[in-house]
Amino acid sequence: MGPLQIVPSRLISQLYCGLKSPAASGTKICLTMARPSSNMADFRKCFAKAKHIVIISGAGISAESGIPTFRGAGGYWRKWQAQALATPGAFAQNPSLVWEFYHYRREVIQRVEPNPGHLAIAECEARLREQGRRVVVITQNIDELHRKAGTKNLLEIHGSIFKTRCTSCGVVAENYKSPICAALSGKGCEEAGCGGLLRPYVVWFGENLDPDILEEVDRELALCDLCLVVGTSSVVYPAAMFAPQVSARGVPVAEFNMETTPATNRFRFHFQGPCGGTLPEALAPHETERVS
Repeated sequence: MGPLQIVPSRLISQLYCGLKSPAASGTKICLTMARPSSNMADFRKCFAKAKHIVIISGAGISAESGIPTFRGAGGYWRKWQAQALATPGAFAQNPSLVWEFYHYRREVIQRVEPNPGHLAIAECEARLREQGRRVVVITQNIDELHRKAGTKNLLEIHGSIFKTRCTSCGVVAENYKSPICAALSGKGCEEAGCGGLLRPYVVWFGENLDPDILEEVDRELALCDLCLVVGTSSVVYPAAMFAPQVSARGVPVAEFNMETTPATNRFRFHFQGPCGGTLPEALAPHETERVS
């Protein structure tokens, strides 16, 4: 699977045409569907029957907590475009500048709280676990707000802003310090005898995702019988392909977003509006659920 990148909207449909369905032994599928439904009652019927739910989340759900996204009005930090700083090349050229940017982001994230969308997902996961049903969250976000909300089954495919990785010895460590260090230079890896330069433990544009995490993602996508796409633009590859992959084998996919995306017409459901408003209703206890 290719490196992290933003795919232009005009190319998305070309990527969707040619998806391989796991159940079709290599048969290529071109996804064409009618306009998605916004009927919550119909979605709730699918939700009531689902035993293995995958929720794919993106920057939109965190934006509702006050975290700027990489695109739109929040796409700039000082005079730099945020995307230009989230690359290996930017870090190699000016690690102090990149660390200043990530320090700013850490400070913003530490001041905010999970919103009703995060909390609805975490509550749903805990409740369905008691019923022998599985909910797993695959998030592109690095802010740990799902974890803070209480989500347990969590795959953070782009890493965490509150972890560091040594560029010399590769050791990954949690770090919630504020500021992360007294000065942005001269603070290296604390492993004995190393002292190497630390970098944020995140996947930058142009880098490959962790193959072990991708293997877990593939396993969850192959097993799920309902998929929710929450607050994502569906243009950041490879995550943009996850939900269409599920839809290609006939599994219901529901998109929850502030606006339509290049993938919207490939899904069975689309619910427009803030995730904090739509998700609590969508994931609330169904009348058919067992009460312990």
